[in-house]
Amino acid sequence: MSVALPMQLLRAREALMRRFRPYMRELGVTDQQGRILRALAEVEWIDMLELSTRCCIHAASLSRIIPRLTERGLVRRRQDTADGRRIMVSLTGKGRALQKRVALCAEQVYGELADDIGPSNFDELHRCLEVMIDALGGPEATVPSDDVSNP
Repeated sequence: MSVALPMQLLRAREALMRRFRPYMRELGVTDQQGRILRALAEVEWIDMLELSTRCCIHAASLSRIIPRLTERGLVRRRQDTADGRRIMVSLTGKGRALQKRVALCAEQVYGELADDIGPSNFDELHRCLEVMIDALGGPEATVPSDDVSNP
């Protein structure tokens, strides 16, 4: 097994997502759609670029996913009244109801993980990851880039 930090983080993410995916599949949402629902639940309306940042999803990918969520009646879109070039998005009532179900599943998975690794390790893991993200550039550094040579 590789001890390279990027590989360890990818392996940890995949192991965690294996716990989430059965619930997400049952609810009919993908990993990315689940992240979008969660981010939208925290706001009334948000522009697509900010949503991209909060979800760690490239803006081009987000622009393909949002129409699908809109077709399902989970998300609504509108132009920003101050800047017609900006698209604003929000959860519908149906989207909020689904997100609450996703959140309940997430709580269950987090509880199981805290039981497995211990509550103090779970809290320390969160703290260490936040410190690392901040040291590497904060939330803006977590959005996938078009430039594959970007460090």
